[in-house]
Amino acid sequence: MTIPSQRPRLLLTRHLPDAVEERAARDYDARLNTADTPLSGTDIAAAAAGMDGILCCAGDRLDAASIAALPASVRILATFSVGTDHIDLSAAAARGLTVTNTPDVLTDATADIALLLILGAARRAPEGERMIRAGQWTGWTPTQLLGTHLGGRRLGIIGMGRIGQAVARRAAAFGMTVHYSNRQRLPASLEQGAVFHPDAEDLLGVADVLSLHFPATAETRHWLNAARIERLPPGAIVINTARGSVVDDTALIAALRSGRLAAAGLDVFENEPNLNPAYRDLPNTFLLPHLGSATVDTRNAMGFRALDNLDAFFAGRTPSDKIV
Repeated sequence: MTIPSQRPRLLLTRHLPDAVEERAARDYDARLNTADTPLSGTDIAAAAAGMDGILCCAGDRLDAASIAALPASVRILATFSVGTDHIDLSAAAARGLTVTNTPDVLTDATADIALLLILGAARRAPEGERMIRAGQWTGWTPTQLLGTHLGGRRLGIIGMGRIGQAVARRAAAFGMTVHYSNRQRLPASLEQGAVFHPDAEDLLGVADVLSLHFPATAETRHWLNAARIERLPPGAIVINTARGSVVDDTALIAALRSGRLAAAGLDVFENEPNLNPAYRDLPNTFLLPHLGSATVDTRNAMGFRALDNLDAFFAGRTPSDKIV
C-alpha cells in the first residue's frame, strides 16, 4: 500500500487478531477496541468521530438510524465477515458509503464446522461428552447412544455456493449421496455427481441430513419452518452454519422435542448470543458458539482481506469485494 502523507483514520469496532491489528496500526491512524467491548450502533457512531473508515464485524448492528448518525467523515464500512445482514445496505447506499465484505477466505473453515456438526449430531457425540463430564458413564453397553451411520445417507444442501460445495466434497468422502438446490444449476465439473433439485421444496423430501448455506434476508427469515420440517424424512438431522434467522426456532425445537427430527447441529442462532434457551435443554442438539471461521489462519485472512479493501478504497481504486 502507498501510504499517504496523512494516514486514513480507521475505527476497529472489535478486538481483531494481533496480526490484523498490527497491520492496521502500521498503515492507518487506527483506533482499536482492545477491551473488545461490543458496541451498539449508537456507540459506533460516537466512536467514529473524525474517522474516515470503519472496520466492523458481524455482531455490529448498523441499521438505518446508526448509519444516519455516522459522522460525515466516514466513507467506507469494511465488514470482517462474508454476510452483510448486520448492515442496512440500502441506508449505506443512500448515505454514499462504500461497503465491502470478506468472501472466499473462510470457505474451508466453515465447511469443516458443518461436517463436525453433521458427524457430532449423527453420532450423538454431545450426549456422550456430557455423560462423561457428569460422571454418568458406567461402561460400554450394546445399545448405548446408538446414532446414525452417514454412509449411504442423503445430504441435502440448500445453497451450493463455495461453502456448500466444500461441504459436499467432505460429505462424499463419508459415503453420503449429495442433493442440492441452488438459484442456478452448477456446471457438471462443480456438481461432482450431486443431484440438482430446481425446487428446494422437492429436495426436502430426500434430505436425511439438511445443511443450510444461504444468506439471511427478509425473504429467507424463518425459511425452515414447521411446514418445511414436515417435508423432511422422519428422523432427519438439521445443520445450520449460515445465519440463525433462517430457522424458525419454535418449529425446530418442537420437532426435536417430539422426535420428528433426530438431531440438530447449530453454529448460529437468531439473536445470538441470546439463543432460545430451550435448545440447551434438548439432549439431541449439538450447539457451537459461532465457530465457523474460528481458526487463526482464517481470521487473519479475513482481517487482511478487509484491509486490502480499505487499502484499495483509500488509494482511489474500487475494492475487489465491494458490495455497495
